Amino acid sequence: MSETFPALHDDFLQPISPESLRPAFSTHKPRILILYGSLREVSYSRLLAFEVRRLLERLGCEVQIFDPAGLPLPDEAPVSHPKVQELRDLSQWSEGQVWISPERHGAKTGIMKSQIDWIPLSLGSVRPTQGKTLAVMEVSGGSQSFNAVNQLRILGRWMRMITIPNQSSVAKAYQEFDTDGRMKPSSYYDRVVDVCEELVKFTIMTRDASSYLTDRYSERKEGAAELEKRVSLKSI
Repeated sequence: MSETFPALHDDFLQPISPESLRPAFSTHKPRILILYGSLREVSYSRLLAFEVRRLLERLGCEVQIFDPAGLPLPDEAPVSHPKVQELRDLSQWSEGQVWISPERHGAKTGIMKSQIDWIPLSLGSVRPTQGKTLAVMEVSGGSQSFNAVNQLRILGRWMRMITIPNQSSVAKAYQEFDTDGRMKPSSYYDRVVDVCEELVKFTIMTRDASSYLTDRYSERKEGAAELEKRVSLKSI
């Protein structure tokens, strides 16, 4: 078998640098954005978002929750719409995110998807979500299901995010919160704590190396070709 690589451009294949994977850790609080997928007056995804915020703040994070009320449908309004700009600014600010969706008709909600659709995959040469960490959670009115979190994982991968292994699915959510909107002690609550801990660990571990972790051979090769093309056009 041949040991050569005729399809490989050696100039763009870089040796793995352990030093680049162990940069000095930033000392500021991890910045986490929480998105939830319901506009109901009594929204269990919103109550879970508040519970997650409390836990993340207890773990030393700076946390923002985006309120989807007033966010237009994708393509219904220009990107200059105030709610769209608020969402995009928060996404850019964040180092990690939590997406919490109700399960409706066996899937994530349209409100959840609309928020993600308004966050661009690319913005000029910047990919706003690439390399950020992500935790996914869902609430449901019936028995435990993982349809929404599975779909959110697909979206997270598409947005080039580092989706942590753990996740949370809260079944019969109407039974899991008290009259003050606080989550009751349960195995579901324990899993939420697990997910929050894991998200913070992964965020601290990856945030300073995210640009190196997401540096790709194909994009280095493509970028060089585009640069050569631009230089050639200027010389004509």
